Amino acid sequence: MNVEVTPLPGIGVRKDFSLKQERRRIGVVDHRDGTIDLIFTKDSDPDTTVAIPLSANEARALANLLGAPQLVAQLREEHRDIEGVNTRTLPILPGAPYDGRTLGDTEMRTRTSVSIVAVMRAGQVHASPGPDFLFTAGDLLVVVGTGAGLESAAELLGDG
Repeated sequence: MNVEVTPLPGIGVRKDFSLKQERRRIGVVDHRDGTIDLIFTKDSDPDTTVAIPLSANEARALANLLGAPQLVAQLREEHRDIEGVNTRTLPILPGAPYDGRTLGDTEMRTRTSVSIVAVMRAGQVHASPGPDFLFTAGDLLVVVGTGAGLESAAELLGDG
């Protein structure tokens, strides 16, 4: 996929690409002040651009929505032939027991036999986080384990 990057003097940078079947472009404008607009444009008419301003939290949430399912789908595909191995995403909710605490504090592997293989944060993948990795509200944990282990992990993250 070809992502076009266009400097916007005094504004920031536009990054967009063509949708395969729609004859539209989709992307973002990263403003110099740190704000982000989600944009949609007709391929044939750049004056039709619709910009949707996103707060930092909205941009992070959208990035996680777009990134986490792709990562989980890839892991599921890789593990599809291994009996009893499941992959799931688990959120760190605001005010949850591990919001602001480290992965090591959860004792996840010891208590549930589940492995945290990645953390999605603000559209970034943090693969194989170590015990000092600090969780924050909005993180999506990509975890691998048995069905029962994943249920235990969900309870642990929610209840402590």
